[in-house]
Amino acid sequence: MLHRNPCIASLKAGYLFPEIAKRRREFTASHPETAKPENRVISLGVGNTTEPLPPHINRGLIEGARRLGTAEGYSGYQDEGLPELRERISAVFYRGGFTIDEIFISDGAQCDIGRLQLLFGAGIQAAIQDPSYPVYVDGSVLIGAASAASEGQTGYRGIVYLPCTAENGFFPDLSRLPEHCLIYFCSPNNPTGVVSTREQLTALVKAAHDKNCVIIFDAAYSEYIRDPALPKSIFEIEGAKSCAIEVNSFSKPAGFTGVRLGWTVVPKELKYEGGESVNADWSRVSGTIFNGASNIAQYGGLAALEPEGLREIRELCDFYLGNAALIRESLQKLGISCAGDGRGGNDSPYIWAHFPGRDSWDVFNEILEKCHVITTPGSGFGPAGQSFIRFSSFGHRADMEEACRRLSRLGG
Repeated sequence: MLHRNPCIASLKAGYLFPEIAKRRREFTASHPETAKPENRVISLGVGNTTEPLPPHINRGLIEGARRLGTAEGYSGYQDEGLPELRERISAVFYRGGFTIDEIFISDGAQCDIGRLQLLFGAGIQAAIQDPSYPVYVDGSVLIGAASAASEGQTGYRGIVYLPCTAENGFFPDLSRLPEHCLIYFCSPNNPTGVVSTREQLTALVKAAHDKNCVIIFDAAYSEYIRDPALPKSIFEIEGAKSCAIEVNSFSKPAGFTGVRLGWTVVPKELKYEGGESVNADWSRVSGTIFNGASNIAQYGGLAALEPEGLREIRELCDFYLGNAALIRESLQKLGISCAGDGRGGNDSPYIWAHFPGRDSWDVFNEILEKCHVITTPGSGFGPAGQSFIRFSSFGHRADMEEACRRLSRLGG
């Protein structure tokens, strides 16, 4: 028989969100009262959208499917994506600052984040915001760039964790960046919900240049930013085109979590140390292991980027931001501090709540037992997430209101 891939063996048991789903099943099985509507478990945990697709965007998907049933409208493999969709992405999100061969359509940001490691291989060191979205770490482990830490230690060898805490305003100490590393950075951040300022991202780009690093910038939640002073893209920062790759998605702004559509921007200015083109390599990698996103999904994306679709996206994001405001207000009434308190905190669908000195999984269990509400333990996002809980605003309004009423039980 063949040996198991040692990279998979290095992964810690259980990806965070399946583990949460497992604990929810076990809880409901042992608590028969949850079968009653008034006691059912409500999820403020996994960041999966819940509201129906907006009408104009949905019609784009329907029309895309209809076109494929006609001789004149049929299309097959699209590889990097429909040219008209790439043109529209450039126009809407980047003021036409990229050609279509710098924009690659994918089946979602998470998939691209995992595949991008292939460009740099097992020899690269990764610097990752702590806390951060788990796929940054797990993808590094799967490619062989990181391995399990020694017994009794947290984290992984080969990864430089950049703590983002209340003390540093949830922006890392960039002096800790090693030379020639891959920097994973997310703004608005998942899980903290904090948005980096223009000054902070300018410092990040400068540090990447100074230390010959490449930034993989995750902008999946950029459409939730309401403060016009906060950048939505790393490419708003001078010099970013020669040191950064940006990943984005239709999942959270347009409700495409089940449709699957995203994109990655790889500027032609971005080069390896030897002068070779990163853009050309990404095109090669994508063409080898990926045959393109669904054409139907791409027609939905085109509709989403029309004026009516953009209006629907803003309304949908505003709905989830309204949910987030309800959660924050409920926690504040209990004296629970959250990231972003006192400085708006209205630019993300996530609330990062602090329970000082407590284990995150213990708090998760308490909220589940007392409130019948699912959350996400902060320790699942990295060592600096310990004693924090992430609350997600993705849910129906009635469920959000009921969950917030139940959270008052934590004060007893």
